[in-house]
Amino acid sequence: MARTVRIALAQIFSTPDRATNLERALGAMEEAGSAGAQLVVFPEVVLDRFFPHRPDDATAERLAEPIPGPLSERIAAQAKRLGLVTVFNLYERGHDGRFYDSSPVFDADGSLLGVTRMIHITEYEGFHEQCYYAPGDRGAPVYDTQVGKVGVAICYDRHYPEYMRALGLAGAEMVCIPQAGVIGEWPEGMYEAEVRTAAFQNGYFVALSNRVGEEESLTFAGESFVSDPEGRILARGGSLVEEVVIADVDLDAATDSTARRLFYRDRRPELYADWLTVDRPTTKEVQT
Repeated sequence: MARTVRIALAQIFSTPDRATNLERALGAMEEAGSAGAQLVVFPEVVLDRFFPHRPDDATAERLAEPIPGPLSERIAAQAKRLGLVTVFNLYERGHDGRFYDSSPVFDADGSLLGVTRMIHITEYEGFHEQCYYAPGDRGAPVYDTQVGKVGVAICYDRHYPEYMRALGLAGAEMVCIPQAGVIGEWPEGMYEAEVRTAAFQNGYFVALSNRVGEEESLTFAGESFVSDPEGRILARGGSLVEEVVIADVDLDAATDSTARRLFYRDRRPELYADWLTVDRPTTKEVQT
């Protein structure tokens, strides 16, 4: 029997006002629930304007809050009311006093299953994330939700094949990607291509929910999408438009995927697992 799950990607604008953004997020969940969705995925730091676009914004610290906390509890309550597995994303103030780019994952009963923290933190023009986020310390967890086994790769983490493989090895049937991707950041079609490749290589569905709209110096593309485990696109959001994107997936396709039948079977980790501990090359070493 097919295990069909309806996914919603909440491709919504983020205004300068957090209270407004929260109401818009709750409304997107309502729309997803009304459409029969069982899982909803949000973009990166959707409750706030994208503060990492500039370095050293001293006011950003006031946006961070603990998980659980008032904001996440509002999302949890809505998830419970709608029976909606929810992958959210916000700026977390950890109990250790550090700050993280974090995705709390709520089950359909509103329970907090865990919090994934972005591991790889970047620093370049428009994305001064090392000024705000500590590297995540939770690894690559996979959550046993009411719709299936769900992993999370927050934005920049999707660039790392070893992270995407770790989610597959942990049994993920679906990987959700909260993203803040802008127009013109990479060659056209590149971030979609790498995510589709990860889905194919690791044998799981991918649901990527991207920010959308103009925010000071950055224009977020939208174009959220769902890929099946063979790398085929099942649904795609529009460019620069706000919408809730819906896709139906059969999670049994992950079990029967090419990766699960062939690639995992023929792995030889005993020959290359130590590569994961090799120090990263310097820029000079790469050039030579």
